[in-house]
Amino acid sequence: MHCPFCGTHDTKVTDSRLVAEGDQVRRRRQCAECGERFTTYETAELVMPRVVKSDGSRESFDEQKMRAGMARALEKRPVSVESFEAAVERIRQRLRARGDREVEAREVGEEVMETLQRLDHVAYIRFASVYRRFQDLDEFRAEIDRLSQEPNLPSGDEGGQR
Repeated sequence: MHCPFCGTHDTKVTDSRLVAEGDQVRRRRQCAECGERFTTYETAELVMPRVVKSDGSRESFDEQKMRAGMARALEKRPVSVESFEAAVERIRQRLRARGDREVEAREVGEEVMETLQRLDHVAYIRFASVYRRFQDLDEFRAEIDRLSQEPNLPSGDEGGQR
């Protein structure tokens, strides 16, 4: 690390502490040349995979786009902001944990649907109807029937409400 005061590259760490709930390391440093002290913060740079769309084009993962779709599905549903934020973070963590440089857009959509299904069934149906392009009531009915056949998740699973 170079000194922000004199530009020398010879600095030493005098103190290190975890901050931001363990997501950052705060380091106090001192320049060996001019003796000035300064603080640096170190965080892990976690790169999200690129998204491969159905037409073969690639784009950066857009968390805001995912959030907007989920928020639209959850509109006027009894799901807390904390549950919503936790769900978004779980999806991000799952995608990052895969370790892939690229992920199919379809797989991102499936992750969102799986998360919404645990969070709120109505939001799940809303999202699935747009994502899977339901054409008529029979497709809605079939998905609702499939959903009602699945065993119910315990109340509070994934931090959501029903």
